[in-house]
This record gives sequence, C-alpha cells and structure tokens, in this order.
Amino acid sequence: MRADIEEYKAVENAAMKFVKSVAEGNSSYAKSLFTDEAVLFGYLNGHLEHGNIEQFYQNVDTVGPDPNFKARIDVMDIEETLAVVRVLEENWGGHINFTDYLLLMKMNGEWKCVAKAYNQNSNTIQKS
Repeated sequence: MRADIEEYKAVENAAMKFVKSVAEGNSSYAKSLFTDEAVLFGYLNGHLEHGNIEQFYQNVDTVGPDPNFKARIDVMDIEETLAVVRVLEENWGGHINFTDYLLLMKMNGEWKCVAKAYNQNSNTIQKS
C-alpha cells in the first residue's frame, strides 16, 4: 500500500536538512537528520570513502557554501518505517556533481537517516 502524500512530504522535509547543510556549508542541519551510528559509502575523486557519517560533516564544513549549488530531492519509496531518497547535487564545492541515496528509518515518529551512499559523476572527478 502506498504511503499518504503527507508522509512523502515528511520524508522530503527530512532530506531537505541534508541539502541545506551542503548548500550552506554547515553540517548542523545534517547532524539533526543522521543518527550517530549512520554510515557513509562512496568514491570522492576516485578514492573510497566509507565509515562514520562524521566524514560527511567534515567535508561539508570544509568545502563551505557555493551560490551555484543546486539540488533535487526524489522520494523513491516509503514503507511503514523505511524510506529511500535520491538527492541529485550539482556544483557542490563549485565543481562536483553527486547522486546520493539516503536510507531513512522512522524512529519515534521522526524520519532519521541511517546510511548515505553516493556516486560522484565521472566528469567531475579531479585526479590528485
């Protein structure tokens, strides 16, 4: 059974904390979305990033805001206590495009992110 539209809005609003953190270069919004145990997986400029979500917070706070950053949130699926969200990002840090997948769980009536996996678009990879 499909979730009500209001539930889709609630998930989208939760994911907006992620987008707002990246857009403003301020991890505090994302910290209210992710659980302390949340994990991160993806390749940043060809190097595997994996582990604790703290790495994402550090990246956000280090890179800072960009006035040309754009994002789109797509709520892919919602089951009673589980949601999958895709976030398309353009111009993160002035040059990187990402596709992020966020796995959210409904905990105590609130949508919280437990995992983030991402792909960096190959045409934005900078070799180090």
